[in-house]
Amino acid sequence: MLNIKDLSVNVIDKELLHDFNLNIDDGQIHVLIGPNGIGKSSICKAILGDPNYTITKGSIKYNDVELTKLSTTDRARLGIFLLSQNPVAIEGVTNAEMLRSALSEKDNKPVNIFEFNKELTSICKKLDIPVSFIHRNINDGMSGGERKKNEFMHMWMLKPSFIILDEIDSGLDVDALKIIANSLKEYYEEYKPSILLITHHKDLIELIRPQVCHVLNNGTIVETGGFDLAMDTLKNGYNKASVVKEENKDE
Repeated sequence: MLNIKDLSVNVIDKELLHDFNLNIDDGQIHVLIGPNGIGKSSICKAILGDPNYTITKGSIKYNDVELTKLSTTDRARLGIFLLSQNPVAIEGVTNAEMLRSALSEKDNKPVNIFEFNKELTSICKKLDIPVSFIHRNINDGMSGGERKKNEFMHMWMLKPSFIILDEIDSGLDVDALKIIANSLKEYYEEYKPSILLITHHKDLIELIRPQVCHVLNNGTIVETGGFDLAMDTLKNGYNKASVVKEENKDE
């Protein structure tokens, strides 16, 4: 589904990623972990086409389509969904208005208002958020936890096939974290999307249990393994992964 090859990314004159390679197949859950400030969120920006992030080398393909040639809107139309650690508030646009517009464009047909409201109401109950969120401005006046749940409401309605979760644990208490994790697992069981989870939260990784783990350090992936790699690295520290990679190079 997603193939990133030899990617290098700059912001102004600073290189944040270099020789970055990543392959995510249909239906796989991958987690990307690493120290703070080393480029984990930069890969999200590159995939979605943030104009502040310049790709100086490499390619990003999604179902064999080269994303670097597409606008952010066109990338979203392909089924790519990003939930960031700080979802922005949008005044004057309600969740219902945005979702009706997005679904109408996505499905190329008018939205059935009765079915739309029925599904949204069900999703609010699933996420333990008030039904009134449907007609609230997007993330406006919401706490950090409410914003994450609000974005998950968007996810359930838009039904993306590739989901990027950038430190969604930020600002969540224990109960909210479990609701979000269980909602993601339920969505995964129903729709089998591919997921890229970016976090350093051990509890979230244990709840979601990704099949593949990548350790990012100094702007590139230094080790790839399974679920146990994530647990071991978070327990023993990131330097271990870097040392292992260097030892393998010497061999």
